[in-house]
Amino acid sequence: MRGRGSARIRLPHLDGLAASTLQLPPGAWSTVLDGLCARFPSVPRAQWIDRMTRHRVVDGEGNPVTPGSPYRVGLDIHYYREVVDEPAIPFGESLLHLDADLLVADKPHFLPVTPAGVHVHETLLGRLIRRTGNPALAPLHRIDRETAGLVLFSTNPDSRARYQALFRERRIEKRYQAMAPALPQLVFPRTRISRIVAGEPFFRMQEADGMANSETRIDVIARGDDRWRYALTPVTGRKHQLRVHMAALGAPIDGDPLYPSVRHRAAGDYVAPLQLLAEQVAFIDPLSGVERRFSSAFRLQD
Repeated sequence: MRGRGSARIRLPHLDGLAASTLQLPPGAWSTVLDGLCARFPSVPRAQWIDRMTRHRVVDGEGNPVTPGSPYRVGLDIHYYREVVDEPAIPFGESLLHLDADLLVADKPHFLPVTPAGVHVHETLLGRLIRRTGNPALAPLHRIDRETAGLVLFSTNPDSRARYQALFRERRIEKRYQAMAPALPQLVFPRTRISRIVAGEPFFRMQEADGMANSETRIDVIARGDDRWRYALTPVTGRKHQLRVHMAALGAPIDGDPLYPSVRHRAAGDYVAPLQLLAEQVAFIDPLSGVERRFSSAFRLQD
């Protein structure tokens, strides 16, 4: 149940970043500050106080929260995430299409679509809000930070559901390219159907027994000596689906830091990007009835 004031407040975006919301859980803390420090131990107390001083923390009515504000269970707290010394990602996105309802962007490797972890302002969403001045932008789908290529955004909340239905009802065709080890022992084209569930560690996925919930069509575009260029068409949209399916076939995508095993990449290491590209999207526009087809300008390494 949301706080009483949550429905009456619309906070502005700051530098392309929307406010996050926390409903205060049961606890014995005397102040909101104490509760936030307990909830987010990685954020120093001094940083919370600094945010409060700059009015970056407000309650459900939009009133500034101060270091002495009393703790009240169920109170909505809105705050703007910040990362000290957030690194700039030195790759640019392209704007392929923009109208009153739809934006199509071409995302580089390493840039997340939305805020996550240490990436708060350096995201595709944040960059596009700052670029267009439209705080109503919302991604219609997501691709991994490591993946390059096409991402579609709704620019208008009034028509957003019509575009979201394209994905929910599988009326949009997405085609990816990937570079991965050769699989001469297998016959192509082929379809990989399996059940994908959360794995270990928590940020990985894995195949498991049980009813299938994922499907990918796989073909070969070009055959090299030991590396092939693959065309991947996801029928479903499970997290890390293409990466999990290729690894399960015995051909993990080149540069993949998670599959088949975790390899931690040092901060600022952009030498070997994941060789996965969201290359094309095609659909019938639900508003105009016109066929739309977009292609990425990025290319994978041969």
